[in-house]
Amino acid sequence: MLRVRLICTGKLKESFYAEACDEYAKRLERYCTLERTELPETGDSARDGEAILRKLTPDTFVAALCIEGKSFSSEELAALLSDCANRGRSRVAFVIGGSDGLSPEVKKRSDVRISMSRMTFPHHLARVMVLEQIYRAFTILEGGKYHK
Repeated sequence: MLRVRLICTGKLKESFYAEACDEYAKRLERYCTLERTELPETGDSARDGEAILRKLTPDTFVAALCIEGKSFSSEELAALLSDCANRGRSRVAFVIGGSDGLSPEVKKRSDVRISMSRMTFPHHLARVMVLEQIYRAFTILEGGKYHK
């Protein structure tokens, strides 16, 4: 089973975002082992980046969420997760920075950079969006009805 880790900078304060994240985490239980890691936001993206890098193992496939990343369709994200599993990359981390974004070091360490959109979203909302898209990707791989 794929181990998916969501590493985020900053505390999720709004209950409605937390509830949405919890809902998708619950749905994902049947598809993967999900771990959510919240790191304190220091206001210094370099220091925040160091904290993120300490949470990554060398064998982890890292997807950095950043505006300059590549846009993926839901099907392409599903294919990416499937490819990781097929190549024996059983650990996948999605990384979301704080309000200042991700440090250049985290982006350099990433295997792929993903852009959710050319629009700007609150990084707390991005957590919900990423978890929903991971869930959607697994349902695509399963051939489920959720995606349709």
